[in-house]
Amino acid sequence: MGSIGFPELLVIFVIALIVFGPRRLPEIGKALGQGINEFKRASKDLQNRLEQEIEEDRQASTTATPEAATPANPPQAPPPAETEARHG
Repeated sequence: MGSIGFPELLVIFVIALIVFGPRRLPEIGKALGQGINEFKRASKDLQNRLEQEIEEDRQASTTATPEAATPANPPQAPPPAETEARHG
């Protein structure tokens, strides 16, 4: 399925002109343009909110990461070896 080209747009315009008439067509075009602009604005708002939430989650995870990076039980040093003085 391809994109709509000029001939297709011309056919749609002629059909809309026949159905709605020359008086109502500018009103419909204006309303359609406003609807598209509102949809774009809402889409950008949603995208910005999602990006903001993702960034907040990243910041929260990076502040928690240093605590998680330190082990809860650090490795213990091996017990001191018996000295030769005790064996000797």
